[in-house]
Amino acid sequence: MTAPTAARPRTVLLITSAAAFLSSLDLFIVNIAFPDIRADFPGTDLGQISWVLNGYTVVFAAFLALAGRLADRVGHRRVFLTGLAVFTVASAACAFAPSVGLLVAARAVQALGAALVTPTSLSLLLAAYPAERRAHAVGAWASIGAIAAALGPPLGGLLVEASWHWVFLVNVPVGLVALVAGRRALPRVAATGAAGRPDVLGAIGLVVGVGALAYALVRAPDDGWASVPVIAGLAAAVLGLAGVVLRSRRHPVPALDLAVVRTPVMGLAALAMVAFSTGFAAMLVVNVLFLTGTWGWSAPAAGLALAPGPLVVVVVSRLTGHLTGRFGIGAVAAVGGLAFAAGPAWWALRLGVTPEYVTGMLPGQLLTGLGVGLVLPSLSSVVGAALPAHRWGTGSSLITTARQVGSVLGVALLVSVIGTRTTGRPEELGLVSSGWVFLAVAGVVAALLAAALARAERVAARRGRAVQDREVDCPAGRVG
Repeated sequence: MTAPTAARPRTVLLITSAAAFLSSLDLFIVNIAFPDIRADFPGTDLGQISWVLNGYTVVFAAFLALAGRLADRVGHRRVFLTGLAVFTVASAACAFAPSVGLLVAARAVQALGAALVTPTSLSLLLAAYPAERRAHAVGAWASIGAIAAALGPPLGGLLVEASWHWVFLVNVPVGLVALVAGRRALPRVAATGAAGRPDVLGAIGLVVGVGALAYALVRAPDDGWASVPVIAGLAAAVLGLAGVVLRSRRHPVPALDLAVVRTPVMGLAALAMVAFSTGFAAMLVVNVLFLTGTWGWSAPAAGLALAPGPLVVVVVSRLTGHLTGRFGIGAVAAVGGLAFAAGPAWWALRLGVTPEYVTGMLPGQLLTGLGVGLVLPSLSSVVGAALPAHRWGTGSSLITTARQVGSVLGVALLVSVIGTRTTGRPEELGLVSSGWVFLAVAGVVAALLAAALARAERVAARRGRAVQDREVDCPAGRVG
């Protein structure tokens, strides 16, 4: 897979990063708008409004793998531009949705566009850069996605001052500019994937499985784990996910490429990404509840209070490529997972109903920002390091799918832990603290999985050296 000489790598980086920025930003920018959206649609609780976020994330997660396989088959540039157009139009539809149901439906279409954009943006980027510069390019691309996700609350807080509708309208001009620039500047990369029709039913099964699991987790606090809706949701989740695995074992172009998953480095990186994203997505919800509910701050003030974390991400993510080159992807991600876990642990121990930002909230923000800056770019870079070029689309969709599945589980589990009626009022500080404990546990689990990834990297490196040694001892043409 090579890029045409006319393609300027920095231009490709700018366009693909803009698309990654939009798709990541939209996962988290709505968090700060939850109170205003609930006010516009009376009678909705946290469980119901969470589907404005989870409806997007479930569809995004389910169709990422399919999008990667489709791009490998028909071309990354074509799929990228199509997805960007769908995302931009659906963003406008979200802004003008007259009900929560239609808003969730428009978010699902928006997510489909984002699913087409995200894996293809990474593949186009990898194709535009020579091998020796890919790690740094991927680090920049991943860091922009991470920054967008972390910037969601502060940017959303400023937009909500005008109206929550601007949370979605902000995507339209950026999407149009990226679309026009992409048609002119993106390289035409030859399709190299296997022939055949991608498994749409498998992708739908992934939507059903992950969505049903999230539904069961959200309903459990009110209905109980033994209730009919929760049991039915769990059963649908098992059937849906089992169906995806069974179809993926036989389908020529599966929704989930099991061969990539079975690669130890890729499989462990995906699991670590699920665990870390679980805590990351939940953090952006629970901290908004705490700042606006427990401390009673306005949406813009709460958003600005969450800004130091992204600033740390900006600095740290620029160094992550150098760190992974020296110490390995797993080792860097493990340190990042522990740093992230230390942030909510600090909040749980130090924060109370009296605002203490500088000595209470800020240190945790710096720690979680350090964790995000180390983990997301390092785990994203595993694709270029562990897979051949013709599997980049599939590999990048797997890692991004893992991130979105983790985000769905994070929001759903958080609602399950703190309850659907929680608004963060001072008397609910204990519930918010339990949410922080959940974040810390997710960070520790991610660190442990990343440590296992580091070991898998060492094993793979030893095997690679052994193969090279055998080739030197018995070169082609010599009979051993």
